[in-house]
Amino acid sequence: MKTKAFVRFCEWYADRSPATKAAVVAVGGIVGVTAGVVAAPAIGAAVSAAGFGAAGGTLAGAAASSAGLAALGGGSLATSGLGMAGGTVVAAAGSGGVLGAASSIASKEISKRGRKTKRAYQRARTKTTDPSKYRFE
Repeated sequence: MKTKAFVRFCEWYADRSPATKAAVVAVGGIVGVTAGVVAAPAIGAAVSAAGFGAAGGTLAGAAASSAGLAALGGGSLATSGLGMAGGTVVAAAGSGGVLGAASSIASKEISKRGRKTKRAYQRARTKTTDPSKYRFE
């Protein structure tokens, strides 16, 4: 369901500069990285429960989280891996990439809808004096 507020926002956003739209995408990526850092312990525990890392699938709690993050980081520091810090970086980079891509796609779609609505409105104004007869998307 499209509300008037969303349609107006799409029209407004379509007129923004490319730099503004790039900033929106960058903020989406930053939010994704932050979410990845916050969720890293849970991601590590899920990786450990899936059977990766030391004694995969048999650990619970903080031990599972630590083992899973170390597995994502390429192994423990003692085995020349990047350890839990590396696993946190992997989790943060993955979620940042996903949310950055999602915000890029959303930015493009919102701009496209805004331009489409503006064109429909302009066509309606040139054809008749009563644009309320037309349905805008």
